[in-house]
Amino acid sequence: MSEIKATSSGTAFKMQTAVAINISAKPEKIMALLASAQKWNSTVVSIKGEVKLGNTVKLKSVLDAKRTFNLKVTTLTPTSLVWEDGFAPMFKGVRTFTLLPKQDGTTDFSMVEVFNGIMLPLIKGSLPDFKPNFEKYATDLKAEAEKN
Repeated sequence: MSEIKATSSGTAFKMQTAVAINISAKPEKIMALLASAQKWNSTVVSIKGEVKLGNTVKLKSVLDAKRTFNLKVTTLTPTSLVWEDGFAPMFKGVRTFTLLPKQDGTTDFSMVEVFNGIMLPLIKGSLPDFKPNFEKYATDLKAEAEKN
């Protein structure tokens, strides 16, 4: 996982974007960064609220700085963070961050966003290409986590 290359796939009612990278840092350090995204992340305009299980975080992305995403933190463990927005079955987005510690002291980081719902075919064409944003997010995270 040395090169950062996001991928996208989908069907009529599901769209997924993913990115993965190996980071020379422990999961604890990376998770702390994930919980404080605005301080290091150039893909975020603002983030308000504490990344804590059950909390709602208000995030503005550079992809649409006028829109506030209300992200409910549904999973938070030392190696996994999941936040969700929207309402099934109409339209829902779920972003999953996963940290896999390696024997050599590095961590494999992955981020996957899945959009699904019966409204997706109607709005899919208006959604941006998330791949460059995901690649930048992973690059920013790696750079910050690997600082001494």
